[in-house]
Amino acid sequence: MKRFLDLFLSLAALAILGIPMLVIAIFVRLSSRGPALYWSDRVGRDNKVFKMPKFRTMRIDTPPMATHLMAEPQKFLAPIGGFLRKTSLDELPQLVSILKGDMSFVGPRPALFNQDDLIALRTAKGVHKVLPGLTGWAQVNGRDELPIPAKVDFDEHYLKNQSLILDSKILLMTASQVLFGKGVSH
Repeated sequence: MKRFLDLFLSLAALAILGIPMLVIAIFVRLSSRGPALYWSDRVGRDNKVFKMPKFRTMRIDTPPMATHLMAEPQKFLAPIGGFLRKTSLDELPQLVSILKGDMSFVGPRPALFNQDDLIALRTAKGVHKVLPGLTGWAQVNGRDELPIPAKVDFDEHYLKNQSLILDSKILLMTASQVLFGKGVSH
């Protein structure tokens, strides 16, 4: 049932957001050098690496690491990168990853391939068995403000309590937080 809903919702979202996504891609290309999309190596279900698309928010010379690990991430932001991150519009291309089956709408956010601490903790708690999501329980409970052990605790809670009701709650909470830009690091 969850896969059917992922397919239906991602197709509907792409139909509605296709033109706005094209406009965003044009703005990214016009505002900074490089492609509109950034394909990030992410860790999916069973710790398999997949390519996850995002609208590029950073300059093309940015090191491939989590923003929270950078000394001065602001200096790498593309001109419209801060806006895209604050509004979470940079995440829209992940609808393609949902269609492909690499992601779901709801699940733990996919780790970067080099976030060894996060990957190890998730594996130890069995969270790596869950399909990663566009949003998740950790995102609606602190997002970028949470330390990694706390994120994994929220991910484990999701693992143990998965349901369509919890997914619906997470999606509603996500929509609310995106509207107010809560918990996003710029």
